[in-house]
Amino acid sequence: MPPSATTIWPAPAKLNLMLRITGRRDDGYHELQTVFQFLSIADELKISLRKDDQIRNLSPIPGVPDAHNLSVRAARLLQKTTNTSLGADIHISKQLPMGGGLGGGSSDAATTLLALNQIWETGLSRDQLSALGLQLGADVPVFIHGHSAWAEGIGEKLTPVTLPTPWYLVLQPPVHVSTAEIFNDSDLTRDAERITIRDFLAGQTENHCLPIVEKSYPEVRNALNWLNIHAHARLTGTGGCIFAMFDSQQEAESIQQKTPRIYRSFVAKGLNESPVMKLLQQDL
Repeated sequence: MPPSATTIWPAPAKLNLMLRITGRRDDGYHELQTVFQFLSIADELKISLRKDDQIRNLSPIPGVPDAHNLSVRAARLLQKTTNTSLGADIHISKQLPMGGGLGGGSSDAATTLLALNQIWETGLSRDQLSALGLQLGADVPVFIHGHSAWAEGIGEKLTPVTLPTPWYLVLQPPVHVSTAEIFNDSDLTRDAERITIRDFLAGQTENHCLPIVEKSYPEVRNALNWLNIHAHARLTGTGGCIFAMFDSQQEAESIQQKTPRIYRSFVAKGLNESPVMKLLQQDL
């Protein structure tokens, strides 16, 4: 790739189609079972190769220093791990809300690792990138591997699954849900019985964080109550976005048109493969 090259990379959203908390480790992390599916909506990362070793964030988020920006941290981690002398300019066009349970920051980090591994020609395997990503967040590995998955452990033990690909209506209540707050709540179920993929496919789609989020964030509870009038509403991850599935785009959009203006909303297609995978297969 020539030094002046700039490439554009998607960082897709994900949904947790169920979430069970089965235990708590000595280090404080929670053991869980969940199912990840990607969505057709994505952040967009524009990455330009630098011949020096500078990592520049061209789209800073107010209140989020570069030291806490997951894409910058991912770039610096890959740089340090591979001892490359190259750098990058990174610009992120955000579409995915923060604190919504859609994995926006984790997806941005994963796409940064995948893209720079190719741009810098550092040659790490997908498993090696996944191990780096896990240092940044438990959701990063699923975006690295790029396929819908049954997940266990803290979310890093992945079994690829092929799921139906319905259309989803996603609502974002006007609230930022703190993942740490939800997982630290004393009322959170932490000893749920483990289930199998077959159990999930048969309809066991509970999210054990839902009662805690509803208790702590009435805005999410109100959104769930509204969407439940029209379809089966569910919470993704620790929230605060909620979603419902539909057989067609038209059906999802017809409900979206009725959505109260207090909620940001979008309609997206469920995907079994991350759009990043197709880009990695191209000759850049």
